[in-house]
Amino acid sequence: MDQDTQQLELLRTFHFVLAGLQGLFGCFPIIHLTLGLTMILAPETLGGRGAPPAFFGWFFVVIAVLIMAVIWTMAGLTYVAGRRLGERRSYTFCLVIAGVLCLFMPLGTVLGVFTIVVLQRPSVKALFTS
Repeated sequence: MDQDTQQLELLRTFHFVLAGLQGLFGCFPIIHLTLGLTMILAPETLGGRGAPPAFFGWFFVVIAVLIMAVIWTMAGLTYVAGRRLGERRSYTFCLVIAGVLCLFMPLGTVLGVFTIVVLQRPSVKALFTS
């Protein structure tokens, strides 16, 4: 196994690991979602002097759903990029996802930069079919 193939396999594995971590971290806003739904559906269970206004609950729900959607979408795209790296397909897609991963510090930045560096080599570019 030559160096390019070995590095692409390592990148593929790290993309899978990062996708799993992103999926896990995407579950954290479920706490906010639950709190928001409680504010909307059963505000009397929160205790205290008075129930919070319903729009606070909706605010929690909408923000939590948006955050979960973004993180889980990125986890899915990271997983797909890992598969495509292993199959040596979709060079441009893998390069774009590597660039977007740079926004997710610190692990995404490290993986994104290393992926870009490896994909920029002409010998690696020649391995991809499309």
